[in-house]
Amino acid sequence: MSGEGTIPISGENAAAGGTGVAVTGATVARLARGVRLREDPVRGQTVLLAPERALALDEIAVAIVKALDGTRDLDTIAADFARQFEAPQGQVLADVIAFIREFSDRRLLEIVR
Repeated sequence: MSGEGTIPISGENAAAGGTGVAVTGATVARLARGVRLREDPVRGQTVLLAPERALALDEIAVAIVKALDGTRDLDTIAADFARQFEAPQGQVLADVIAFIREFSDRRLLEIVR
């Protein structure tokens, strides 16, 4: 993926390489230090701002980032999304885990535990 753009969420990314940090349903994550979620009124999008870069996020990515409060684990977040979107919890969890892996590899998220 390029350094800027909408971030797709796909279960395929879960099998991709990365930092080697194990991400499971018990994982707790939050935005990394210096990373902020902001509305970009010029583009009409929500963006994730990090030092010297910005990523436009789609609605699902924004929902995930907002849910990452550093206290709730991914199982809890996935259960909430599964109810909200009437989707299979296992697939939601796989997608959230893939997202966490990708964004932690990019140093936009940090694993709390």
